Amino acid sequence: MPYMVKEVAELAGVSVRTLHYYDQIGLLKPAAITPAGYRLYTDEDLERLQQILFFKELGFPLQEIKQILDSPGFDRAQALRDHKQLLLEKKKRLEEIIRTVDKTLSSIEGGITMDKKDMFGGFDMTKIKEHQEKYAAEARAKYGSAIVDETERRTNAYTESDWARIMGEWENVIRGIVEAMENGPADPQVQEGVGKLRQHITRYY
Repeated sequence: MPYMVKEVAELAGVSVRTLHYYDQIGLLKPAAITPAGYRLYTDEDLERLQQILFFKELGFPLQEIKQILDSPGFDRAQALRDHKQLLLEKKKRLEEIIRTVDKTLSSIEGGITMDKKDMFGGFDMTKIKEHQEKYAAEARAKYGSAIVDETERRTNAYTESDWARIMGEWENVIRGIVEAMENGPADPQVQEGVGKLRQHITRYY
C-alpha cells in the first residue's frame, strides 16, 4: 500500500517540508513519483524513516545517517538494539534529573538545605558515555572510522561553559513545565515546554 507524503508526515510526526528535504539529499527517496508529481512511499520507506529518526535522536548528522543506512553491512535489528540501550540510559538519567528537580523545589519551598550531593543527581554522564563508546566501537567496525570520528569530534567539543549553558537551558525548560503542571498535560504551556524539552534533548544529547 503506497503512502502519500502528507500521510507519511502525519504518521512520523515530521513536516512535509522535511520529507521533501530528505528526498533532495537522497536520505529518504520515495519509492515512486506519480505523473502528477506526487511522492509515494512504501512500508520499507517507513522503516527507513523510523531508523533515520532513531539516529537523529542520538545526535547523528543527516549525512552520516545516510552513509550508515546505505552501508552494505547495515543491520537494522542490531542498530535498534544498540539504540535501545542508549535510550534506556538516557531515560534513567532524565528520570534522575527530574527527581533532582523535585528535591530542589522541595528544598526551596520548604526552606530546607539540600544535600550537596543530591544537587547533582542525574548529571553524571559516565554510564551514557560507556554505552556511547561501546556503540562507537561497533559502529566504527561496521561503518568505518570516518563517520564515527566525526560524530565523536562534534560531541566531545563541549567545554565546561557549554555544559553550563546547556544545563541552564535545561533548568529553564523544566521550570516552565513545573509552573504549569497543575493545569494538566493538555495545557498549552505544558505542551510548549514538552516540545522545548524534546528539542533540547535532540539538540544536545
